[in-house]
Amino acid sequence: MLIHPMPDPIIASLGPLKLRWYGLMYVFAFAQFILLGRLRIKQAHIAAKGWTKEDLDDMLFYGVLGVVIGGRLGEVFFYRPLEFLAHPLHIFAVWEGGMSFHGGFLGVMIGMALWARKRSRNLFDVYDFIAPLVPLGYAFGRIGNFINGELWGKVADPSLPWAMIWPQSGDLLPRHPSPIYQALVDGVLLFIVLWFYARRARPRLAVGAMFTMLYGCARFFTEYFRTPDYEVSFAGITISSGQMLSIPMIVGGLILLVWAYRQPVRADGA
Repeated sequence: MLIHPMPDPIIASLGPLKLRWYGLMYVFAFAQFILLGRLRIKQAHIAAKGWTKEDLDDMLFYGVLGVVIGGRLGEVFFYRPLEFLAHPLHIFAVWEGGMSFHGGFLGVMIGMALWARKRSRNLFDVYDFIAPLVPLGYAFGRIGNFINGELWGKVADPSLPWAMIWPQSGDLLPRHPSPIYQALVDGVLLFIVLWFYARRARPRLAVGAMFTMLYGCARFFTEYFRTPDYEVSFAGITISSGQMLSIPMIVGGLILLVWAYRQPVRADGA
């Protein structure tokens, strides 16, 4: 049976400065945003709207703030409010892990709204542009969670070839490597589907809505294999906190997708 390798989360230290794998994953995430964004700018229907490398670089700054601030505040308010209330300074220890995607999602939306206002861009065009650039960044974040030995999965059948013992969980039970599931399904698979969907011109906001809906569906599925932070019961149905936060994304994304396709086609093809 596999055993979690428990790598040292710190790559190197230089006095009080420490380079951590979790932080490095965010560097990779932002780097792939730039690389994929430059490929996306070259797509004919994107180039026709006047996107430039300067737009991408400037947008990244707002995106980084949205991910870090929104992700951390989401972790605080959605998952661990009592823990951070007892130790409020720990809110700033983002290098140790603990970032909520749903919070980061809201943070990026706000950051992009500010950027769109600054550059007089249509907000829906901005969401459509960045949507295919997000899933692989998310995948890097989940790899960081795996290296940190956090977000382990539910107990699995010992016969499962990739069932893994996580010493960090406090027991020796075989578990699903849920961060890897989420990196592959919520991240890599969603990227492939969305990238090919976004290669052609779509109605305004369709790409952003498709990402929102598909991520919600993928996350709802992979949450079945992850040990929940907490669970919510309603009408005899029990779902995890991550599933509860994904339901608005599924419903909202579907509504926005239908709305996008019902809008009249503009002369410029938007």
